[in-house]
Amino acid sequence: MRLLYLHLPRFPLQRRAIETPSVAGKAVAFIEEVKGQRKVAFASAAAQAAGIRPGMTLAAATALVPSLRHFPYQPRAEGEALLALGECLLCVVPQFQVSVPDGLWLDASAAALCQGEEGLCKRVLEICASQGFRAAAALASQAFTARALARHGSKPVQIIASCESAGALCSLPLAALGESAPSTVAALGSLGLTTLGEVASLPVGAVAARMGAAGLYVHRLCRGEDDTAFVATALPEVLEEGIDLDWPAESLEPLLFALKTLLDRLCARLSGRRKAAVRLTLTIKLDPTGEAKVGLVLARPCARPKLLLDLTRHRIADLSLPHPIARLQIRVDESCDEPGNQLALGDHPEGDSSLEVVLSRLSTALGEQSLFAAEVKPSHRPENAYVPQPFRPPARDGGLVAGTRGRLAPTPPELDPALAERPARIFPRPASLEVDLDPQGELVCARFLGKRRKATAIAGPERLCGEWWGEDAYHRDYYRVHFEGFGPTWIYRDTRDGQFYLQGMFD
Repeated sequence: MRLLYLHLPRFPLQRRAIETPSVAGKAVAFIEEVKGQRKVAFASAAAQAAGIRPGMTLAAATALVPSLRHFPYQPRAEGEALLALGECLLCVVPQFQVSVPDGLWLDASAAALCQGEEGLCKRVLEICASQGFRAAAALASQAFTARALARHGSKPVQIIASCESAGALCSLPLAALGESAPSTVAALGSLGLTTLGEVASLPVGAVAARMGAAGLYVHRLCRGEDDTAFVATALPEVLEEGIDLDWPAESLEPLLFALKTLLDRLCARLSGRRKAAVRLTLTIKLDPTGEAKVGLVLARPCARPKLLLDLTRHRIADLSLPHPIARLQIRVDESCDEPGNQLALGDHPEGDSSLEVVLSRLSTALGEQSLFAAEVKPSHRPENAYVPQPFRPPARDGGLVAGTRGRLAPTPPELDPALAERPARIFPRPASLEVDLDPQGELVCARFLGKRRKATAIAGPERLCGEWWGEDAYHRDYYRVHFEGFGPTWIYRDTRDGQFYLQGMFD
C-alpha cells in the first residue's frame, strides 16, 4: 500500500496564527503539564530566536521573553483539528489516519486521478495552503519511511519507490526515529551514532544481543522495513467547528473575520465528504458567561462559505447580547448528498446564488413554514391537486418549480402537461365573482377589490368534471382571463348554479 505522509511543522502554532492573526510573528508557546511542571511543548520561530526551546519550563521561558504569549497544549483539540483537515483532503484521497501532533497519513491509492503520485502530493499541499497551512509531503510504501522523510527531508515533495526506502533514510538524523523507541534511540546516540544509515549498517546479531526486541525494531525501521498497518480514522457523525476570539468582541467586524475562518473550514469538510448543509446552529459563547444560539435553515443544500457567511451575517447583525462574544461554534444539524448545480446555457451563477440567499433568509427569519413544497396529488379537482408538505432539499437531479401560493417546490418526476398550464397560486376555496356578460354570454368585466375591471383577454373554456358518483360532484368550465389592472387569473363557471368563481392567479 502506498502512503502519503503530510507533515505540518508546529501545527498548533500554525493553527493559532490562522485563528488569531495578532500572534503571527510574535513569541508564542504552547505549554503542557509534565510531572507537575509546566513546560514548553511548541515554540514559535520568534520564541526560538530568543532562546526558548521545547522542554523548557514556563518560568525559564518567560524569564527570557517577558512578553511571551502562551496557550495550553491540548492534544485532543489538536487531534480534532487534524481530523478536520483530513476531511478537507477527502476530495483527493479515499481515507486518512491522524498522526498527532503534526501530521496525517493519507491513502495514496487514488493517485492516478491526480496525474500520478507527484501530482497527488502537490494537490494535497495546495489544499493545505488554501486552509492557511504550510506543509511537506512524502510518499512511500512504508509508514515510517514516509513520516521520517516528510519531517526531516530537505524537499517539500518526495516520492520514494518501494525498493529505495533504505537509501532514502540513510542520511536522516537519529532524531527521525522520533517516539518509536526513546530509550533505544538514546542508547544508540550514546554510542556515537548520528544517522539512520549508521544504525542500519550495524550487525543484526549484535543489535539483538545488546538491545533486544526494541533494538531489532529500530534496526528494521532504519533499513526501510516497516509493516505498521494503516488504520483509517473514523469520521465523526456530527460536523462541528469552533473558534476562540483573540479578544471578546463587541462589534460585527471581528466576528465576521472569525466566521469566515470557521465557515471556510466547515465547508471544506463538507466538500470532502461530498455533503451539503441543510440546517445549522451557530452558538455564541459570551464573556464571562452565557450563550446565544442562532439557527440557520437553508432553502437548498449548500456547501459554499460565501453564501453561508452572507446568511449568518444577516442573522447576527441585529442581535442584542448582554456581554461581549468570546467564542463561536457552528454545528451542522442536518446535511445531505451534494446535489450539484447544473446551469442552463447562458445562465449566470450569481443570479442563482442571490435566489438562494433570499430563500434562506425567508426560512431563517420567518420560520420553516414560510417555504413549503407543493406535492402533486392524483385529483382532477384543482383545489385538491396540490397538498402542502414541509420543504425538503430537492433530489440530486431535480430542480425547483413554482408551487402553490408562490412557494418553491421540488420538481415532480413526471409533470402532466396539463398541469403546466395551472396557476402558481391556487386558492384552497374558490372565491365568488360578480361578473358582467354581453348579450352573447361572453365575459365583459368582473368586480375585484371594490372595482370593476375589464377583461382584456380570454382563453377557454376547459371543462373539468368528475366524481359524479359522490356527494361532492363538480362540473366546471375554466377560463384564463386577463383583467385590466389585475393581471392573469384562472376563473370558472359552475354549470350547476351558473355562477363564476376565482380559482387562482398566474404569476
